Amino acid sequence: MSISKDDYSKMTDKASPNSPKILNCIKAFLFGGAICLFGQILFTIFENAGLKEKEVSAATSSVLIIITAILTGIGVFDKIARHAGAGTIVPITGFANSVVSPALEWKHEGFVLGTAAQMFSIAGPVIVYGTASAFLYGLIIFIFKLY
Repeated sequence: MSISKDDYSKMTDKASPNSPKILNCIKAFLFGGAICLFGQILFTIFENAGLKEKEVSAATSSVLIIITAILTGIGVFDKIARHAGAGTIVPITGFANSVVSPALEWKHEGFVLGTAAQMFSIAGPVIVYGTASAFLYGLIIFIFKLY
């Protein structure tokens, strides 16, 4: 018994209904905005505490990374991401999640060959290409004295 392409298409369409794109966009906007708002609140708190500008930026980023890592570790961040979708990919929280998730997934392989070896399997290419792009951009700025 063989199934035609049309029959297969009908079966897959029936089995996997379309996602509500507009609702997903609204959720991503709201959750992403909430993460950014929380980051701004942290920034303001650290600024009012008397920290210097670089210290405020570092402290804000560090707190967001730590909170995301903890929430990923206890399984809460994934539940938030199911509802927020792309809204959780705000750079700092998405990066923290992309480092912690593979580390947790591979911990059964041991600390060195599992957690440490797989920790940057998702974030590693981002780091490599981000660094290479920054170097290239800096080189262009230096050569053409644009800064």
